[in-house]
Amino acid sequence: MGTVIRQASAEDADFIAWTILAAQRGHRPRGWFDIALDRGEPDSLTFVRQVVLSPIRSWWHVAHFVVAEVDGVCAAALCALPVDGTIAAARAAVDDAMVALGFDAEERGAFGQRGAYARNCWMRGEDDDWIVEHVATRSGYRGRGLMAALLAHALAAGARNGYKRAQITFYIGNDAAERSYARAGFRFAEERNAIRTSRS
Repeated sequence: MGTVIRQASAEDADFIAWTILAAQRGHRPRGWFDIALDRGEPDSLTFVRQVVLSPIRSWWHVAHFVVAEVDGVCAAALCALPVDGTIAAARAAVDDAMVALGFDAEERGAFGQRGAYARNCWMRGEDDDWIVEHVATRSGYRGRGLMAALLAHALAAGARNGYKRAQITFYIGNDAAERSYARAGFRFAEERNAIRTSRS
């Protein structure tokens, strides 16, 4: 069968949820959803799956994802979409998932407090930019050129839609991601740090 690059569908929701969590973790043990939810892996995957299938088309929505399939197995994925409206849609999709999964007001407030550390790191591109995000490959499929193929596909889609500039983020210290993105033509633009808080 070989490798196929295709648009994700609702049937890929579990894999896309895994992709989002893996991408947010990068080279670290926990990512933003892990920290904001403060729950175990099964609950995190359930929550992110709800966001992936939400009627609100955030940058986590399955419709924005492209999958690299190898011999019929989902091996890698990323999302690509216009920057315009991404932050508002992300917040709305998270709120929608909380309502759908029965989070009470206290749980919703705690999620917001735990997740606030990263607000300084959210993308701040121009509204007329194309954004590529949530990039991950299953460990057994790395080194096969899947990410290069997905990035080329995503950038070509942006160009076809009239976008002249694309942006992507990665964790400081995730050297493999930085090298991969540089090979795809991205240039380093700026560094942002999460907000540090302390308890007395």
